[in-house]
Amino acid sequence: MRAYCYFLFLLLALTPVGVSADSVKQAAITIIIDDLGNNLPAGMRAIRLPGPITYAILPHGPYSAQLATAAHNSGKEVMLHMPMDNNQGHPIGPGGLTVNLDHNSFEHRVNRAINSVPYIKGVNNHMGSRLTRDPVKMNWLMAMLKKYPLYFVDSRTSSDSVAGYIANGNNIPNLDRDVFLDHDTDPEAIAFQFKRLLELARKQGAAVAIGHPYPSTLGYLENVLPKLDAMGISLVSPSGLLLMKNRKLIPDRLASKITASVPTIVEQCRIIEQVDVTRVNCS
Repeated sequence: MRAYCYFLFLLLALTPVGVSADSVKQAAITIIIDDLGNNLPAGMRAIRLPGPITYAILPHGPYSAQLATAAHNSGKEVMLHMPMDNNQGHPIGPGGLTVNLDHNSFEHRVNRAINSVPYIKGVNNHMGSRLTRDPVKMNWLMAMLKKYPLYFVDSRTSSDSVAGYIANGNNIPNLDRDVFLDHDTDPEAIAFQFKRLLELARKQGAAVAIGHPYPSTLGYLENVLPKLDAMGISLVSPSGLLLMKNRKLIPDRLASKITASVPTIVEQCRIIEQVDVTRVNCS
């Protein structure tokens, strides 16, 4: 079975699923829309965006499961947007992770959050400027994600985050956020940040953006996303970006910010199975 899995992985490497031959020559971007789960109309509008946008959904929201199901049924990738402690003292929402939790309470909250949002392929942090600096708590989190398995995207709400470093140490495929599209929700500011995203993608080979279901953000993306191919830009999910990196479809010198670490063929098969690239029995 392992020989079969290895053969299938080689086949996938030679024939990328969901990544066209043209896209290999293009810079790649990933766009994640955060904070879904509390507003149904805004969430549904976000899900109607064209292309493989990814949706990070808060746990325990009134519409979290409904929006996750709608995104999945639309062929979009779903993530858990895990609330985490921040330095500003802002409320983080139900089921959030705080620095004062003991190990059992921490694991209980992570498990409940993961089980509250169907179809997730990965996790990113909601807020988290305090918790992502805590190596003990990040080790607890990554050890849990490895069991599912799920990838991790560091929203980089703190420049001192250790999440990516700890993820690598636990062999968790992971990415870093490069650009926040809508820290300023003015349409001109969003356009400026989107231009930064494209410039970084062309320089690095790939870049990751996070936005929110604000009317100005969704309106801008509705207009610009159909134009990406003409710009020479490929839009891919986090799973697609991780696979492109692992298959060397992004030049090594341009992939330094994409920190995926999957050391064995069996683990790679488990990740491929988890992200629905194909269905493989790697046992």
